[in-house]
Amino acid sequence: MKTAAIIGGGVIGGGWAARFLLNGWHVRIFDPDPEAQRKISAVLGNARRSLPGLLDVALPAEGVLTFHTSIAEAVEGAAWIQESVPERREIKHETFAAIQQACAPDAVIGSSTSGFKPSELQQGALRAGQIMVCHPFNPVYLLPLVEVVTTKENDQGLVAAARQVLTGIGMHPLHLKKEIDAHVADRFLEAVWREALWLVKDGIATTEEIDDAIRYGFGIRWAQMGLFETYRVAGGEAGMKHFMAQFGPALKWPWTKLMDVPEFTEELVGLIAGQSDAQSGHHTIRDLERIRDNNLVAMMRALKVQNWGAGALLAGQEARLRAGSELGQRAADIADPAAPVLTIRRAVPLDWTDYNGHMNEAKYLQAFGDATDRFMELIGCDAEYIASGGSYFTAETHIRHIDEVHAGAIIEVRTRVLGGGGKKMHLWHEMFEGDRLLATGEHFLLHVRLETRRPADASPDIDAALRRFVEAQADQPRPEGAGRSIGAPR
Repeated sequence: MKTAAIIGGGVIGGGWAARFLLNGWHVRIFDPDPEAQRKISAVLGNARRSLPGLLDVALPAEGVLTFHTSIAEAVEGAAWIQESVPERREIKHETFAAIQQACAPDAVIGSSTSGFKPSELQQGALRAGQIMVCHPFNPVYLLPLVEVVTTKENDQGLVAAARQVLTGIGMHPLHLKKEIDAHVADRFLEAVWREALWLVKDGIATTEEIDDAIRYGFGIRWAQMGLFETYRVAGGEAGMKHFMAQFGPALKWPWTKLMDVPEFTEELVGLIAGQSDAQSGHHTIRDLERIRDNNLVAMMRALKVQNWGAGALLAGQEARLRAGSELGQRAADIADPAAPVLTIRRAVPLDWTDYNGHMNEAKYLQAFGDATDRFMELIGCDAEYIASGGSYFTAETHIRHIDEVHAGAIIEVRTRVLGGGGKKMHLWHEMFEGDRLLATGEHFLLHVRLETRRPADASPDIDAALRRFVEAQADQPRPEGAGRSIGAPR
């Protein structure tokens, strides 16, 4: 495992710690705040509850988290150092000086700054090319965007390494090669914030009404398509040129107050704070964080099904995790076909639980269905083969629910082959959390030709791969519960 050092353990630093830790990195934290451990523990609790459920394959084993009393101790041996101290230039310069006195010369030093340009951070540094902006978005452990901002001083090899690390922990590094105050994303947020302040001050809308306008309208579009692609669609078949020709004149209309901002008087601050309290004051901050995380996980998982936007990043991360594990094997890679095959290893996501607080029975079926899909892929019935016109259809399913399991638990499904060859395949799945048996699933499938939707023999290669498991497992005792009808005694 590699090691990341987090200097500053507030909301953003804690989010970085969770992102690295849950993706298999050791994490060292320095923060002089005596409450740092408590605060980071709260962030980690939320991250452990939500992040693993974004993916349909388990994250690597969690790294080791340690707290340190000096920057020098924290950065020793670290491959990645993330600075998340307060937004004061002198504090950041002092922090970088202390980091560079003790860190490896080839370590990445990223700054979470939302306002300072990298050239400002590099001023007076021992190794200016080691420091770059790596600006994330809260919650860092869920939202994938990182604005990587560099200067000509930065070593391109180190920048490439930084982007590779960020991609490896499931993030999207947006590399800005020309620096600007507040980078890119926060400039948009600042523009919307300024307009929102005027709308509240002028009595046009309350804080809740403005939030409703965003979350029920363009915010949903932006979440999956961004700004320019949204407007391209708005232009209809004629596309972006038509949109700009139609709505371009509106840019000259006096719609915006972007060049001005209302004075932050006590009256305005009190007005906004009071409306915000009325809107959300009945929730604690921890409640709001969990509500936020639930919504983000649900939206991003939905986008993953469509392989779109942030969901496409999750799909890519899943593919990388599978490729380096048993879940990336094909039949020929399995040395012992007599042993049950690992077909699923994943966390139970938040949206798989029901009103009883445990995994919904429909999700047991989904997990076993995913296990069958994985075994089909293993023997060669993959997307390419299905596109050629052959596949397996499930004819019968039987599930036994033996024990309950809750969100965040790591479940494994191991699969045996009870019979098969020609048109038939008979699978037996067992779901575990650790050594605890949760459920069994029995699937009987028929191979079909998709153009006729009629049973037909599988291809010779798939048939041979399947029969290898059938023959290797033929002498094993029949599993308890196989072929049992509903209501039969256990």
